[in-house]
Amino acid sequence: MNSDALPRRRFFKEVSVAAAGVALQSSLSAAEASPALATEKPAATVGGIPRRKLGQTGEMVSILGLGGHTIALADSEAESIRIIHEAIAAGVNFMDNAWEYNNGRSEDVMGKALKGKRNQVFLMTKVCAHIRGQTKEACLLMLEESLKRLQTDHLDLWMLHELATPAQVEAAWNPGGPMEALTEAKKAGKVRVVGFTGHQDPKVHLAMLKHDYPLDAVLMPVNAFESGRKGFRTEVLPELTKRNLGVLGIKSLGGTPAAILSEGRYTARQLLRFSLSHPITTQIVGMRSLQNLRDNLETVRNFTPMPKDEMEKLVAQVSALKVEESAQYQHPQYRDGRGIIS
Repeated sequence: MNSDALPRRRFFKEVSVAAAGVALQSSLSAAEASPALATEKPAATVGGIPRRKLGQTGEMVSILGLGGHTIALADSEAESIRIIHEAIAAGVNFMDNAWEYNNGRSEDVMGKALKGKRNQVFLMTKVCAHIRGQTKEACLLMLEESLKRLQTDHLDLWMLHELATPAQVEAAWNPGGPMEALTEAKKAGKVRVVGFTGHQDPKVHLAMLKHDYPLDAVLMPVNAFESGRKGFRTEVLPELTKRNLGVLGIKSLGGTPAAILSEGRYTARQLLRFSLSHPITTQIVGMRSLQNLRDNLETVRNFTPMPKDEMEKLVAQVSALKVEESAQYQHPQYRDGRGIIS
């Protein structure tokens, strides 16, 4: 077996989640007024980069995750690979990607970078049923394509990507649908743990969680830009924490970093620290240059949570912005990796 193959398949004990019909509302109303904050010390650090437990999987992952979309947008492929290599050397082990990012080029680049280093990282990619089709067969075909591009025989985490509507939630659970693909892939040893992602509607996340299925992780926005529409931090996050699921945060800069940072009102360090001050596993950040990486490493090394009063002040400042200025991903026509489409 080559160095990129998993030496021994490790299968995690499946996590039993609450059955359909669980009463969410009683616990959420209180959480809405006071979002959960990160209070526990990191269980481990590597190179000064803290690592947190991914729910009940037994995995320890860096609190900084390397975003798959922007990694293919560096000045050159060689630069993309250098970013990944330096991140790994610094202690970052969470690698994000998706089948659709840059028409597959993101997975291709990451696959090249991880050659000989596969066992040093926790590798996640996402299946895009909303593009190829809401069937088990279509999803499993995408999995094979992702594995080939990433040059590996297994994923550490495979997620059903970008659920945005009640219809997509319903389709996910249909017989012969995407969730059956996640189950089959896990049983086959091609996927170790599974979950789902979404950017726009917290109610979609709560609807997914009503199903009695052993999810391992959930991805969603965790940032200071949600004050105008309570939900992800105030409703979904407390429920995920209660179930001890892995929480993957995204959009610390609101999805429009150039606009936010150029105005000078906030810094990337400030906004990333805010996100990581919640009880999440990792915050996935887009990085297209070595300087981006090094700046983020400085933020997360020996991380300490932001004081609550400072967090509240930041949320109040951000809430004064218009949604379209501060959080492009909230636009109804936003699509991950493609921005607002017509």
